[in-house]
Amino acid sequence: MSDPFLSLRNIRKSFGATTVVQDFNLDVGQGEFVSFLGPSGCGKTTVLRMIAGFEEPSAGQILVGGQDVTRLKPNQRNIGMVFQAYALFPNLTVAQNIAFGLRVAGVAKAEQDDRVAEMLSLIKLPQLGDRYPYQLSGGQQQRVALARALAPSPKLLLLDEPLSALDAKVRVALREEIRAIQQRLGITTIFVTHDQEEALSISDRIAVMHQGVAEQVATPFEIYNRPSTRFVANFVGTLNVLEGVVTDERRGVVQVAGSDVALADKITKQKAGDRVSLALRPETVSLGEGGGQQTRLNGKIAEVSFLGSVIRVKVAVGDDLVSLDTFNKPQMPPPRVGDQASISFNAGDVLVI
Repeated sequence: MSDPFLSLRNIRKSFGATTVVQDFNLDVGQGEFVSFLGPSGCGKTTVLRMIAGFEEPSAGQILVGGQDVTRLKPNQRNIGMVFQAYALFPNLTVAQNIAFGLRVAGVAKAEQDDRVAEMLSLIKLPQLGDRYPYQLSGGQQQRVALARALAPSPKLLLLDEPLSALDAKVRVALREEIRAIQQRLGITTIFVTHDQEEALSISDRIAVMHQGVAEQVATPFEIYNRPSTRFVANFVGTLNVLEGVVTDERRGVVQVAGSDVALADKITKQKAGDRVSLALRPETVSLGEGGGQQTRLNGKIAEVSFLGSVIRVKVAVGDDLVSLDTFNKPQMPPPRVGDQASISFNAGDVLVI
């Protein structure tokens, strides 16, 4: 990436003796949408607050558009922020809320009105400018909060779990709208979430955070299919883990539940006799003989959940449970708990973790 628009260099944040963010480095390109993804307490919101200026780093440097903003106050950074709790002014109308930042900046009234009309159109609420926040739904309130953040034409947009208070259907629709608006405006955006589906669906890249560290920064495709750490593999998506013993590291062979599993590559970090964990995504596993799949393991049906179009099956393979989904076929009854079964998969779908 040449000339990153946002650059976080060796950021560390401590509260007393507790370090909540450590050695955090990230470059974000102009117009890029990057999500910070991780569980509660991993440091993602703290990093966002340091970018915004609400927290000061204990060490490190923050640059926006080539300018060092590490010690600048929030109102000196020209950054827009949308909060989880909307934070709209209850005594102001929608239009007045959107115009607030413009009024503080001393923008002329006519220009304010034009910009508010533009923002209301952008968030698809052109007729609601005279309403008050209590007269709006949660999704509408969050749209207004987004419009207020965008009205002053910030250089950078920060979103702190903006959809977590909404119901599932509204959340999906609004995240798609946020992504469409971001792409239309071309504004560099940082989005904080603990929802992996949210991050995977709308991000250019994802920084997966754990205990104050960015464990992996990559595209959604790479994060899901090529996780670099065990935490990333477990946190993003559903993961099956099979425990085995290396029998031939040069040929990449591992014994699992009495059967040999041949991997696509040789094993470089373990030797014969070492225990190793193999990871498989559920969608790469077939029940019974998969079409052309190379590896087969025998087991027993442990759980069956009928979900309509999909039947979720868990197969006990040795001491491990392997989850997989099969499509519902009305002419074929689902497997029964206790039945003998086999699973199959390809060597290239196995991750060594």
